[in-house]
Amino acid sequence: MAEMDTSSSGAGKKHQGTKSKKLSTRVDMTPMVDLGFLLITFFMLTTTMSKPKTMDLIMPKDTKDEKEQNKVKESTALTILLGKNNRVYYYAGLAQDPNASANPDFFKATSFANKNGIRDVLIKKRDEVAQLRNAKGEPEDVVVIIKANDDATYKNFVDILDEMAINRIQRYAAVDISDQDKQWIRQTETANTGGAQ
Repeated sequence: MAEMDTSSSGAGKKHQGTKSKKLSTRVDMTPMVDLGFLLITFFMLTTTMSKPKTMDLIMPKDTKDEKEQNKVKESTALTILLGKNNRVYYYAGLAQDPNASANPDFFKATSFANKNGIRDVLIKKRDEVAQLRNAKGEPEDVVVIIKANDDATYKNFVDILDEMAINRIQRYAAVDISDQDKQWIRQTETANTGGAQ
């Protein structure tokens, strides 16, 4: 609240002519300080602190047999191989049988394209496993195994992880590529010289 200070130094002199008396003003800052403390208190009580960002980590069940620890069902697995020139190779299952490639439709190639790319493959596999889960009544989920070839780029690896997040695939793992997988990639590259882009 502002108030006028009338006790100025010109009280004993006569007024001459049209000269007006100068009054000094003094601003009372007490209400402003009160308001500041009220605002600080309000914001301290109503603000939420930022929560630490953590990543959920789901560990496998404890088993005594090491072979059973990370066992994945062949019917729910999809293996993705990252190659050069933004090419993505994939096959259903884990391909533990070396003669699995005898089927010509076993090992397929695609790209990161929005249409007819790896996203469509992931959606199709996810839906197949969901139907299998509903038929059996078991809690099964698609498991994606990601293997990067020596020619794959870091960008391709990040892109495939983005695809996992976009398609809401909860279970995936990045593992080392095997010699058999490298051989299949070389065979496919030589068979499809230039392949679809």
